[in-house]
Amino acid sequence: MSRRMHIFILKKLRKSRQISQLKFGINFNIAQNTISRYENEEREADYNLLILFADYFDVSIDLFTGTDRNS
Repeated sequence: MSRRMHIFILKKLRKSRQISQLKFGINFNIAQNTISRYENEEREADYNLLILFADYFDVSIDLFTGTDRNS
């Protein structure tokens, strides 16, 4: 799975829960513009942060790492 797909999943999950970039960022002590940069492929979240995102959305980390065979 490409990095682009990871970003798509993050943005899709966030929007499906109707969470703004600002509110999402506040939950992780990350600036809104950093969330925007993740979603616009200007910056890549590290693995530990992806784990936190997966926990937040109650989904498998596999969705973010590209190892989920069901996506």
